[in-house]
Amino acid sequence: MKVAVDISLYPLQDDLIPPIQNVIERLKSHENLYVDTNAMSTQIRGEYDDVMAVLTGELKTTFEQLPKAVFVMKILNNPIAD
Repeated sequence: MKVAVDISLYPLQDDLIPPIQNVIERLKSHENLYVDTNAMSTQIRGEYDDVMAVLTGELKTTFEQLPKAVFVMKILNNPIAD
């Protein structure tokens, strides 16, 4: 089953951009996912198991790197775009 995830990271620190860029670069390194960004969020599309496995790992890595951070996600099953 295909899913699409819209995800935003809010690092609770003064320097916001580097942690956000780091997460985006790590997400883009997974060849089995489609990753697109805009000014407000990152969209990830792929097979459910692949997307969830990547998100589990990358969220954990981010939480280990940042003392305080918030992720906001919306998940859609059966997205129109591939």
